[in-house]
Amino acid sequence: MATGKINVSVENIFPLIKKFLYSDHEIFLRELISNATDATIKMKHLTSIGETDVEYGDPVIEVKIDKENKTLHVIDHGIGMTKEEVEKYINEVAFSGAEEFLEKYKDSAKDSGIIGHFGLGFYSSFMVANKVEIITKSYKDEPAARWTCEGTTDFTLEEAEKTERGTEIILHINEEDNQFLKESRIQELLVKYNKFMPIPIKFGTKEETVDLPANAPADAKPEKVTVDNIINNPTPAWTKQPAELEEKNYNDFYRELYPMQFEDPLFHIHLNVDYPFNLTGILYFPRMTQDMNMQKDKIQLYQNQVYVTDNVEGIVPEFLTMLRGVIDSPDIPLNVSRSYLQSDGAVKKISSYITKKVADKLKSLFNNNREDFEKKWNDIKIVIEYGMLSEEKFFEKADKFALYPTVDNSYFTFEELQNKIKDTQTDKDGTLVILYASNQDKQHSYIEAAKEKGYEVLLLDSPIISHLIQKLETSKEKISFVRVDSDNVDNLIKKEEDKISKLSEEEKEKLKADFEKVVPKQYSIQLEAMDSNSAPLIITQPEFMRRMKEMQQTGGGMFGMGNMPEMYNLVINTNHVLISEILNTSTNKKQERLIKQSLDLARLSQNLLKGEELTAFIKRSFEMVK
Repeated sequence: MATGKINVSVENIFPLIKKFLYSDHEIFLRELISNATDATIKMKHLTSIGETDVEYGDPVIEVKIDKENKTLHVIDHGIGMTKEEVEKYINEVAFSGAEEFLEKYKDSAKDSGIIGHFGLGFYSSFMVANKVEIITKSYKDEPAARWTCEGTTDFTLEEAEKTERGTEIILHINEEDNQFLKESRIQELLVKYNKFMPIPIKFGTKEETVDLPANAPADAKPEKVTVDNIINNPTPAWTKQPAELEEKNYNDFYRELYPMQFEDPLFHIHLNVDYPFNLTGILYFPRMTQDMNMQKDKIQLYQNQVYVTDNVEGIVPEFLTMLRGVIDSPDIPLNVSRSYLQSDGAVKKISSYITKKVADKLKSLFNNNREDFEKKWNDIKIVIEYGMLSEEKFFEKADKFALYPTVDNSYFTFEELQNKIKDTQTDKDGTLVILYASNQDKQHSYIEAAKEKGYEVLLLDSPIISHLIQKLETSKEKISFVRVDSDNVDNLIKKEEDKISKLSEEEKEKLKADFEKVVPKQYSIQLEAMDSNSAPLIITQPEFMRRMKEMQQTGGGMFGMGNMPEMYNLVINTNHVLISEILNTSTNKKQERLIKQSLDLARLSQNLLKGEELTAFIKRSFEMVK
């Protein structure tokens, strides 16, 4: 048996960096800007603690394109490096200067804002460049240095002519990566990754119009001046305290994040915590659509104001991924490319905190202005219902503010609903029967019939309501949700004594047999003695089968039931005059025609008559009118 040590040589690093280390080559610019930001913030910190008497000034990070020489330049006025520091931080791959700085000044630099990139960040340059130069001068009184490398283990390091403090990175762009020599492409990347970096970033210039003074002549024209094009906002709203911001500031920042959104958000939640982890951010509740997939991936994740991703799965609970906004945390673990998150204890704590914060905000809105909360309910209900389904702790908190609207636009919490209907909608076993409609137009006749009996009918129409109903029935004791067009309505709710049928048992048997000759097999025929003013035929669906089918559709086949068949109940009112006429019709042809017409009218009322059957019904109707 042989033993030994695996040898990882620097020669193997460059191929990995160029091909595999980063999922997307465009990341290189974010890494270089982040390093420049760190260098500038370090300088600011040393100045603020009196470590140096060098003036900090108003530094910017500048990005320049030199098309003639096919180079891209990133220039900062930060701390700079000595020749020895270049040897240490650049040549020793993966040695992090930011980590060493934070360790050296750990007491005072804790909240300095240093990003603390991993040491391989600089080497991402070689994904797009065949040659990289560093020209740098330290804030210390030492000569400038120039480092040059062409993507191999060979490099040169020599003194350079540079008088200003800071570092300039020069990338000689590969032929196949010449997209990074286009202004539009670099502008796009700077806006995408560095829009909220804490140091101003200059990229070219732009023209601005100077406002005329109040005493300017009437014919004076506004003057246009050329100014630096600063592409970022170094102090975005989430970096400020809530007390510093007004509603307008939050809405303006929402527009900055989503310039194509024309509606203001419904409300916002400002996140700000420093123990047991660091996290800041602002989450917005936009107006929701019924399409849950369209809503997702709108929250942006930052680490110390550096954009990371808009895939926040794992950090933000899934039901809140339909919100919008920003989350910023230095405590979120990222891989070297910052492209995905690793699930660990810190992330789970952050997720729990965000869930609690959102629940507390919703409860506060409900308590402080219930009328306004009710107005916004239809725009936010899908998030709350999804949360109640997927997060047990949120379900417990939401019980205090989740609303159950009726078809008459009244809103109840679950406790209020229980108290409202406990004396009128309880079955023989003491189970509270909650009637609901999922489509007010399609189920209008059933709603009206229930209301005539004095029942309260909820309007529950979100795409996940079947799942939520199942959750509520298993979480609470002795409640049952029944849709108004369900076959369970009459079984579960007995408001009056069963009516006596006008037909004898023999007539009932004949009537059922007559209908079975005409009615399709998917209809189960039931005879009921109802009020003579009620409809002659009513179509209902088996509650269990209908609910399972709905859950299958919204759950992506999660129940493994395959395509369930359509099944209906045809309830025949034996006390209706039309049913007596059908029973006593003299000819089979006329009887069949009456049954078909009556059945199709019932089907039409439930939007079940389509295509060829609808055409035949219309033709038959015109013939009967003649």
